[in-house]
Amino acid sequence: MNNEHPLRSLEDVEKSMQHFIDERFLGQPFFKTLLKGEWTASMLHYFAWQYAHYSANFPRVLGAAISAMAPLDDWWIPLADNLWDEAGRGIPGHSHAVLYRTFLESLDPSAHRFYEDRRKWPAIGYSVSQAVKSFIDFFYNATPLEAMAAVGLGSEFFADQIMGTIGQGLRHPHYQEKSSVNTTFWDVHARHDEPRHYALCRAVLLEHTPPESYQHILEIGQYIAGSEAAMYDGIYQEALSLEV
Repeated sequence: MNNEHPLRSLEDVEKSMQHFIDERFLGQPFFKTLLKGEWTASMLHYFAWQYAHYSANFPRVLGAAISAMAPLDDWWIPLADNLWDEAGRGIPGHSHAVLYRTFLESLDPSAHRFYEDRRKWPAIGYSVSQAVKSFIDFFYNATPLEAMAAVGLGSEFFADQIMGTIGQGLRHPHYQEKSSVNTTFWDVHARHDEPRHYALCRAVLLEHTPPESYQHILEIGQYIAGSEAAMYDGIYQEALSLEV
C-alpha cells in the first residue's frame, strides 16, 4: 500500500499503520459480525480451535524473528522478553497455553480431555497454516530492521486493539447465554502484554531506523499485518462454510 503523505518520523509510520489496521482488520466481516453477536456456536468452536493452533505456533514465529535479529542485546531482548511471556515468565500455570485453555474450555468443555495432546486437536485449517508459514518464511531472509518492523509494526503495534476487540465481541450477551465465555486470555493481552511488547520493539525502531527507511518499514508492517488480516478473514470464511 502506497503512503499518500511523506513519512518524516516513526509517528508518521504509526499513523499510516493505524489507518491500515482500521481498514484491513476492524472493517472486515470477522470483527463486525463477532461484535454484533451473529456467530453461531459452531463458528465460535471453529475459531477457538483454529486460534489455539495459531497461539501454539506463535513461539515458533518469535523464534524465527529472533534468528533474524542483530547479535546485539537491544535487538533480540525485546523478542526474547515476548517469548518469555509466552512461557508465563517461568511461573507454573501462567503460560499462554494454560491461559488460552481457560478460553477454549469455556467454549468446548471436552477440550480438557485432550488439550495436552495436540495430535488429537481438530485439524489446523488452511488460513492459519498459511499465516504461520508466511511469517516464518519471511524471517529467513529478513534483515534485522525488517524483522523488527515485522514484529513491532506488523504485529505488536495493533495486537492490543485486535485482541481487545475479540474479547469485547466474545462478551456479547448472545455468546454468553448458554455458559460464560472466559475472555481472560484476550483481556490480559489487550491491557498489559501487547502494549509492553510494542514499546520494547518501538525503542529499537526509534533508535535504528534512518529516515530514508520509514517507507520500507511501513511496507513491511503492512505486509505482515495484511497476512494476519487474511488469516482472520480465512478463519471466518472457513467457519461459514461449515455452516452450509
